[in-house]
Amino acid sequence: LKRQWPLVTLNLLLMFVFLAHVAGFYQWNFIHQMENLAYDARVIFSIEKSEDPRIVIVDIDEKSLAEEGRWPWGRNRMAKLVDELFTHYQVQLVGFDVVFAEPDESSGLKVLQQLARDEFKDIAEYNERLEEITPILDYDRIFSESISNRPVILGYYFNAESADKQALRTGVLPKLALTKEHFKGQPITVPVAVGYGANLEEFQKHAAGGGHFNPAIDEDGVIRRVPMFYEFEGQYYESLSLAMTRQFFGEEFVEPVFAEGLASSEEFDYSSVEWLRIGPSLIPVDENIQVLVPYRGKQGSYPYISATDVLHGRVDVSLLKNTIVLVGTSAPGLFDLRTTPVQSKYPGVEIHANLIAGMLDQSIKERPAYVLGAEFVILLMVGLLITVLLPLLTPVWTAVAAVSILLLSITINYSFWQNMNLVLPIASSVIMILMMFLLNMSYGFFIERRKKGEITGLFGQYIPRELVDEMSQDPKAYSLDAEEKELTVLFSDVRGFTNLSEGMNPQELAALMNEFLTPITKIIHENRGTIDKYMGDAVMAFWGAPIDDPKHTRHALQAGLDIVERMRVLRGEFLEKGWPEIRIGVGINTGAMSVGNMGSEFRMAYTVMGDAVNLGARLEGLTRQYEVDVIVSETVKEAVTEYVYRELDRVKVKGKDEPVTIYEPLALKEEVSQDELDELKLYAQALRYYRKTEWDNAELQFLNLQKMHSERPLYEIYIERMKYFRDNPPPEDWDGVFTFTTK
Repeated sequence: LKRQWPLVTLNLLLMFVFLAHVAGFYQWNFIHQMENLAYDARVIFSIEKSEDPRIVIVDIDEKSLAEEGRWPWGRNRMAKLVDELFTHYQVQLVGFDVVFAEPDESSGLKVLQQLARDEFKDIAEYNERLEEITPILDYDRIFSESISNRPVILGYYFNAESADKQALRTGVLPKLALTKEHFKGQPITVPVAVGYGANLEEFQKHAAGGGHFNPAIDEDGVIRRVPMFYEFEGQYYESLSLAMTRQFFGEEFVEPVFAEGLASSEEFDYSSVEWLRIGPSLIPVDENIQVLVPYRGKQGSYPYISATDVLHGRVDVSLLKNTIVLVGTSAPGLFDLRTTPVQSKYPGVEIHANLIAGMLDQSIKERPAYVLGAEFVILLMVGLLITVLLPLLTPVWTAVAAVSILLLSITINYSFWQNMNLVLPIASSVIMILMMFLLNMSYGFFIERRKKGEITGLFGQYIPRELVDEMSQDPKAYSLDAEEKELTVLFSDVRGFTNLSEGMNPQELAALMNEFLTPITKIIHENRGTIDKYMGDAVMAFWGAPIDDPKHTRHALQAGLDIVERMRVLRGEFLEKGWPEIRIGVGINTGAMSVGNMGSEFRMAYTVMGDAVNLGARLEGLTRQYEVDVIVSETVKEAVTEYVYRELDRVKVKGKDEPVTIYEPLALKEEVSQDELDELKLYAQALRYYRKTEWDNAELQFLNLQKMHSERPLYEIYIERMKYFRDNPPPEDWDGVFTFTTK
């Protein structure tokens, strides 16, 4: 993890950005928008696909308008509707999602009365007849008598914004179901109204109660909440759904319930009221005493009955008996269609039906103020987990881990939603997880060191063009006679080439050989090396002859590292062509060798021979054992001191009696991070314990290294080797050398 400190820092900074949003230091509107969408998704995913027969909507629909005429209807007709509902259909409760704000003059009574005062004031017969028919034509009185002494709740609306406050006050407000005294002096926050459009006084006086039907409309125009109370001139007025539920339970007042121990916690800006109690029902509210609408489903989740069918007795009594009735409209021309999470054009009257059902069933989702603290804790835990975990993983496992964390967060969140009716924020967590995942995936791509260079065209089969040019300037200075010199030899070989080439036809195999041998040859030539021979998929090269090169070891090492790097690029290209993935091993050794034109009278070759050459070949073979790309001898390490090396082991290779120390070159000293140097120190200490046969200390060190650097197989090799030595202890004079019996 220390090696990834820049990435860790970036992850922490990203996490703090989200924590600052939750803590309120600034507001990120995008998260709020995504939170709303996430809420809507949960609503849609959990909707019940069934009808609730307890609440019936008597609908002023297109059919009713076609039969009864345009809206508004005469109050006599509304009175007949009320009478039919209570006397014939025996409903329990009726609520009106319409406002009766103006007198009904459709009967012509007002005109007749004016005539009685003017033209016909002296005609006794006219006035006597008018007095007889007045009760029949006074539609408002008929309607008020129809709702009198019946459980009827009238609806009205509040206006929160107006330049002329007085002009907006029409009708009268109902009696209060909640007063300031109920709040015990605790501060509360509810929407404040400056005006209202209510029912005529004679209607509200005879009705059992009244409630506003104002929803809370979010910035995206969607209705997710309804305020349970509006404040007007210091008094609190309940919603239509709350008033109807209170009437259903026969309660005179609504009782606010405070969160114990937090009712006056201004330090946390926590609402003093967390629930409203009506009889047996406990209704959760937010900090503004609003309720989340528990949408049962799309339009039609409650029975719809055409109002004209009720007026004319065409409805089965069993559909309405003992039900709660809401009178409202779904006709598009009457403009009571709202945007909701479940449907873009949703009848406003059905919003009240959902609220009433939720209050009766106590199924309303709860989003109290303390969920902000829960969101902060969730973000902190998830952010720290990602910060620690993802930088340690490969890209594939990074994707797996990120998806797993994301799915786990969503599952836990939905579990709280479904089983506890608790709405926990989810958008900030999801967005943070996705952004951290993208950060971790892109980080390696943009900062990974890549070596690029152009390679000149090939000249000659063995000698690079630059060396040939130098030799041509003084041909007498060079001889093909055999001589002994200190040179550096390099062997490279493709691992498991025989298995990889199985199934390839000769043309494909030849093309593959050319594709990877050509760049290897170019790299060797660029670094002043001489190609000795191609042995199938293997390449042998040496440095320091035929032209003297004081830096032959340095050039050979650089060529070996360049070859490995080039092969990594080729692997991707081969996979795109459908060819097998190739992995190469490189062994490099410096020592005394015989160099010259050697062979037979039939064929000669400029080559090198000797023990140092054989050791170079053995080192290449050991790359498979230690699962590293390049292994060099101690003579190479001593000759090229500007590099940092990892000591791999002390070994006896087949064909040699003297042990040799083998190393893996890492990079130039200035390119090695402090974390890598720290790892090497820990590893050196582990090797000391190992060679002293202090197995416990050594094993502890190697296990720690393996945990920190699980991508390195070397530590597992030593752990397995110590397991063997515990059962088969080496001799007392053991010097830490491991003997290989195969090439």
